[in-house]
Amino acid sequence: MEEKSIWARLRWPIKAVIIAIPIVGLGYWAFETGKIDAISDGNGSKKDSTEQTSSSSPTIKGDDKRTFNYVPEKPVNGEYKGVVEVGASGFNSFVVNIDNQKRWEIISKDFGKSFVYEGIANTADIRTGLKDYIGAMFDKGVKSKNIHFVISSGAQKEPKTAVIVSELKKMGFVVNLVTAEQEGKLALKCVLPASYYDNSFVVDIGSGNTKISWMDGDVKSAEAPGAKYYEKNLKDDAVYSVVKTISAKIPAAKREICFIIGGVPFELAKQIRTGEERFTVLSDPEKYNTDKIKIKSGVNIYKAIKDETKCDTFVFDWDANFTIGFLLALK
Repeated sequence: MEEKSIWARLRWPIKAVIIAIPIVGLGYWAFETGKIDAISDGNGSKKDSTEQTSSSSPTIKGDDKRTFNYVPEKPVNGEYKGVVEVGASGFNSFVVNIDNQKRWEIISKDFGKSFVYEGIANTADIRTGLKDYIGAMFDKGVKSKNIHFVISSGAQKEPKTAVIVSELKKMGFVVNLVTAEQEGKLALKCVLPASYYDNSFVVDIGSGNTKISWMDGDVKSAEAPGAKYYEKNLKDDAVYSVVKTISAKIPAAKREICFIIGGVPFELAKQIRTGEERFTVLSDPEKYNTDKIKIKSGVNIYKAIKDETKCDTFVFDWDANFTIGFLLALK
């Protein structure tokens, strides 16, 4: 009787758990697959699930995805060339196939991190990192004569960049220093298709500075603060005003489309990329939420450019970098 009494007391809670399991599972499946697109905010009202913020990356408030379907020409009988960018936030490297008509395609890209700026790397670490980049290019079939190193204008403002330059020279490599104006022009050479020269402009939002460029007979370029302007104690409103003033230089006829690259645009595009698409159209700046100061600052720059130019199509190119423009400019 005692055993029966215990079962009688337990059978209803057990049944309740058994019934609840598939219901909870169904709710989880619906949320994960997008079947549930709104969640409660705790006050009985509904809140779109895309509005939840993340400490690691920006999130998008509901947006209609736009596409950009331009397909670049592929190189014919090209040659592999490699370039390592030493930027204000670290090393990036690219292996590119380029033909004699300057048509190009990316073969590999590697976005790295140099701790030299944080003061926790020594020269041996830097040398090892550089050798890793160089070795990877050799493995891809790049000849030694076709490997180039470029020091960005933002990196040149970092005193510790001199350590990297010194190590490169000890290894027998030529180091190419570029100005912000040159970066803007090289970015345009890489990013802007010739068929868009008449109606478009280019923006490269780097950590150390922002480069804005366009075609007007030849390449015109202007420099604005970069996404890490807060490290220089610059305020958001002041930077917004400066960027707007510089953006006003872009001719009205060139404001239909903006081709945009750089670290912050990369983070913004990553949130809405579909598969392996080459081009991603960014959402409006107001639709990005983040608590990362560098991204917030970059979005402030993006907003200033958009507000001034009234351009509504900002296209991020996943394969482009100003250093590829450097390779294209070589004889």
